Amino acid sequence: MIRPVRRASGLLAVLATLVLSPSPARALDIRNDPGGPVEARIAQLQALRDKGTPVRIVGTCLSACTLLLGLAETCVMPDARLGFHGPSTRLKGIPLPREEFERVSRLMAEHYPEPLRRWFLAEARMRTDGYITLRGWQAIAMGARACD
Repeated sequence: MIRPVRRASGLLAVLATLVLSPSPARALDIRNDPGGPVEARIAQLQALRDKGTPVRIVGTCLSACTLLLGLAETCVMPDARLGFHGPSTRLKGIPLPREEFERVSRLMAEHYPEPLRRWFLAEARMRTDGYITLRGWQAIAMGARACD
């Protein structure tokens, strides 16, 4: 009679551990993300960081989407497509005031690994219409983490 009780209590302990232990967060796959406002994306980054959600950039990731590279749990597939540009207003042809352009550029750059950060500040942020596109393997060569 003692053996079945021990087995049952051992089984219950294992089941309780499985039920009560937080399961790993399911990965968020980025396939076609056009970006959006920088501040909104930074809020999303914090939420993903708080939940421990892994992010896999597997397709197209443009504009503010590229800020996801700032998460430790983000990886990039070699054939993904990332589009970078500098901060701009929503009004085509009307640039941000210089001080605001500098502030937002630096805020964006904080979310990129080195040397991608240096490249962004030296080149990509100067593009305010369209994108400078990198393939995933190029971003990986510049410090982004490759997906396993």
